[in-house]
This record gives sequence, structure tokens and C-alpha cells, in this order.
Amino acid sequence: MKFKRILLKLSGESLMGEQGYGIDVKRLNEYAEQIRDAHAKGVQIGIVIGGGNIFRGLSGAGKGFDRVKGDQMGMCATVINSLALSSALGAIGVKNRVLTAIRMEPIGEFYSKWKAVEAMENGEVVIMSGGTGNPYFTTDTGSSLRGIEIEADVMLKGTRVDGVYTADPEKDPTATKFSDISYDEVIARGLKVMDITATAMCKQNNLPIYVFNMDIVGNLARVLEGEEIGTYVHA
Repeated sequence: MKFKRILLKLSGESLMGEQGYGIDVKRLNEYAEQIRDAHAKGVQIGIVIGGGNIFRGLSGAGKGFDRVKGDQMGMCATVINSLALSSALGAIGVKNRVLTAIRMEPIGEFYSKWKAVEAMENGEVVIMSGGTGNPYFTTDTGSSLRGIEIEADVMLKGTRVDGVYTADPEKDPTATKFSDISYDEVIARGLKVMDITATAMCKQNNLPIYVFNMDIVGNLARVLEGEEIGTYVHA
């Protein structure tokens, strides 16, 4: 096993599955089962999920929403997704808890690093919702922050593409994939791995990022076993 403690970043959009909106129960259950299998191997798991399947603050601002309120709506969307994943994990016997970046008891406990680490060390999967609790930060930045705080060995960024490409492979058929790339090159090329704040935080705190396709069942296990199926971003 390559990693002892991971921060798993899941895409809100991916949770839509084939539906185009909301939460696809089939995709949700596939995620839960992959997380259960990783957890059963003794990996400590912290999770951050985006909210783009429900609401995205930045696109809301483009439609006339106040940016701060839009981002707060996005934070609430991540809590909805986190509760759904918590429920799916609980249904298959995985002990877990939801922590929120803004006070929301009894929906979730208020986040602290110590609470998250203690829960992981006690064998629980910890789902950290609500982004950073502040507007103008994405869930990518939230996952960088949480990954650094909980002292994760790596951030596993599960997306719907199988790594980092020279351009968007969904738009440019000539795009080629990197198996390995530095933070500096990601920033210099303007590659859309994560937003620039998140990438810079990972660089400053030496948290490597592994980008892979989480939507293919079994891929999380392959990454944890050291198979090179995605892109490794590091110093």
C-alpha cells in the first residue's frame, strides 16, 4: 500500500452520473463501495466533495446571484452531497462522520483538525463539508486545506478524466496525457488540474496530488496499489 492517510477529493458533477443533475444513486453507491474497500485495507480516509451537481457559486454569480450568497449556496450543496455519501457508507457498514466548516449541528459536527484526525485514527471515514467556510474559495482549495491540515500523504483527486492533459481531452482530440508533472508546470501551463490557489497551497506545503478517473469502478483500489493509471503532480 502506497499511502497510509489520504484526502479523497470527489467531484460533485460526477455524482450526477447519467442524470445531468442531482445525485445518481448508482454512482453514489459505486463510490461508497470503493471507499469501503479502501478503508478495509487500513487506509485512513478523509473526503471532500464538490457541490457542482446542485449549485456552483461562480456560475450563480454569472446569473446575477450575489457572489458571497452564491458561494454559501455552493457550501450547502457540498453538505447535501456529504450527507448522501455518509448515508451510503453507513448502509454498507462503514463508520463515518460528517464535519462541517460552518456550524450546522445537528446536521454535522463543527470541523476541527483534531476531531478529524482522531476520528480517522479510530477507524472512521471523515467527510469534511462546507468548503473552507468562506466565500471566494473553491472546494479544490477546501480539499487542499483539509489535506494539509490532516497531514494526508496525498490528495487523490477523483474526476471524470483519467489524468492531466496538455488541453481538455473532451474538447481537443490531440491532447496528450502526463503521467507525471510538477506543480510549477501545471501553474505555468495554466492547466485545469485545480484552481491556482489550491495548486499553490499544495506546492507550498508539499502535498502531492494524484488525478485519476474515479468513475471507473475499481480505480481507487488500483491507485492505492500503485498502478499508474492517472497523473502524479508533485514538486
